Amino acid sequence: MDSLYELSSRAIRRIYDARIKTPSVLDTDTYFPGAQRFQSAWRQIRQEALAVMKDAQDIPRFHEIMPAQAEISASDGKDWRMFLLKVYGQDVRANQAACPVLTELVASTPEVLSATLSFLAPHKHIPRHSGPFRGILRFQLNLEAPVDADGRPGAVLWLDHQEHRLANGECLLWDDTYPHEVWNHSDQTRIALLLDVRRPEMPLDLRLLSRAVTAGVGMVARWRGFA
Repeated sequence: MDSLYELSSRAIRRIYDARIKTPSVLDTDTYFPGAQRFQSAWRQIRQEALAVMKDAQDIPRFHEIMPAQAEISASDGKDWRMFLLKVYGQDVRANQAACPVLTELVASTPEVLSATLSFLAPHKHIPRHSGPFRGILRFQLNLEAPVDADGRPGAVLWLDHQEHRLANGECLLWDDTYPHEVWNHSDQTRIALLLDVRRPEMPLDLRLLSRAVTAGVGMVARWRGFA
């Protein structure tokens, strides 16, 4: 998975940035119509995620999966754990067995490249950073969104100078190449489903380049034993 950052060089990033001009938050009906299926099933997905969290200590921290991300994952001693079900086209079958509803949804939505249950510990802060590759989009569906002292969703996504607080069952489709950071201001773990989906309607050459990059990352994931 670290190879995504290696393969997506600065030159590739400039190619995408110069030719793809979309805002940080995108309309799901236009860019990811399959979002509705996941949002409609959020309660079932949530139950699967809560069952997975019972063995939270067995779920790896993000920097244990991707050591290059220690700067954002291990910055404050609080956990950010990631339960991988699909990694750039490669199925993680052992984990999928624990989430049959989510697995079926992912399998029947071909634009989904990766699927992860994200467990963000109380008061965890993910420092500001940006993704490397505009050929994919990030879909986030909050499954367990504890509230802060003011009664608002306690987990905050700061994205491109805008604050986003998603309650249970709410979703957002966003471009993670924009600078962003995350806080969990609550006293409980925030659980979210994170999907990486193919950006639609790109020029042919960028589509081919995207498929080459993501296929390469998938091969690395398999080689490293994630799938």
